[in-house]
Amino acid sequence: MADQDARTPVDAGPPALSVLRWEEPPEGPAVVLLDQTRLPAEEAELVCSDVPALVRAIQALAVRGAPLLGIAGGYGVALAAARGEDVARAAELLEQARPTAVNLGYGARRVARGYRAAVEGGSGPEAAAAAALSEARALHEEDAAASGRMAQYGLDLLAELLPGGGHRLLTHCNTGALVSGGAGTAFAVALRAHREGSLRHLWVDETRPLLQGARLTAYEAGRNGMPHSLLTDSAAGSLFAAGEVDAVLIGADRIAADGSVANKVGSYPLAVLAKYHHVPFVVVAPTTTVDLETPDGTSIVVEQRSAAEVTEITSVSAAPAGGAGGGAAVAPPGTKAYNPAFDITPPELVTAIVTEEGVISPVTGVGLAELCARSSQVTIS
Repeated sequence: MADQDARTPVDAGPPALSVLRWEEPPEGPAVVLLDQTRLPAEEAELVCSDVPALVRAIQALAVRGAPLLGIAGGYGVALAAARGEDVARAAELLEQARPTAVNLGYGARRVARGYRAAVEGGSGPEAAAAAALSEARALHEEDAAASGRMAQYGLDLLAELLPGGGHRLLTHCNTGALVSGGAGTAFAVALRAHREGSLRHLWVDETRPLLQGARLTAYEAGRNGMPHSLLTDSAAGSLFAAGEVDAVLIGADRIAADGSVANKVGSYPLAVLAKYHHVPFVVVAPTTTVDLETPDGTSIVVEQRSAAEVTEITSVSAAPAGGAGGGAAVAPPGTKAYNPAFDITPPELVTAIVTEEGVISPVTGVGLAELCARSSQVTIS
């Protein structure tokens, strides 16, 4: 499939979101984030001047999404280096902040390796810190470029699977510019389809319990003028039954060596529905999300989050810094909750995986390994 990333879209769209950036004010370097816990009520920034602050932001979901977590992890290590702190320990703390998201550890380890190589090559602290920052910036730029290639590969795949255009696409959670150095993963495909005139409608799952679809994907779709509707997660079945879904597009937080996909909880039920209704189920993710050292889905550690995210509802404008608690109770006091952040979709339910290196279909461990071998972004540590 030819790389057509340079193709000029029909509509360039609104200015790009400033989701994460490095700054060096007089008081010292910092990683500045668009605080996603405040969206869509306000576009507020969060300044992280040290690694613990960045870890808290990651755990509170102020910054989230697999590719962007990788970028955040990289800049976090660069921040530790610039502050003269223990770089290896910083990389460890960042990697542990959200265990399911493989990109986070990848970004932190990659920049830590760049720093270590500079030190071993005789660089002093300042030059080694500059090398770490350069590596973080390179990771950021590579992710932006990968986003554009995935969007075109995904659009080409949709044209093959669904000739004639007029695509009605269902997506889950948030996979746009808020999770990436570029336009995103799955959302970037829908956005490219919109700009080239082949998107009929985007169905947006609200994504309980933290409503990333309602708060973030609907925000990005509206910002880009995309025709879209929001639905409760539990309404997806009736939407499929009504014949209103042509394809499902989701992202991924980790893809195991056998092609099992960990993504926001609620993804697996969509895959089952898609299989029953003969609807393509497509995963869009960069090769940095592939973890060849995790053999299968049962080996993926699934993050368990606070019960308060389920038993309480918190106003967006009053979201606490810790990311949970302090809201209005919707369950009786003492109610326990099952709150996994992710679920696992087995490869036999996945029609295709779209990466910046191309498309894998059918999804097999051999195909995934071959694709990663062609990539400069192989995630083996």
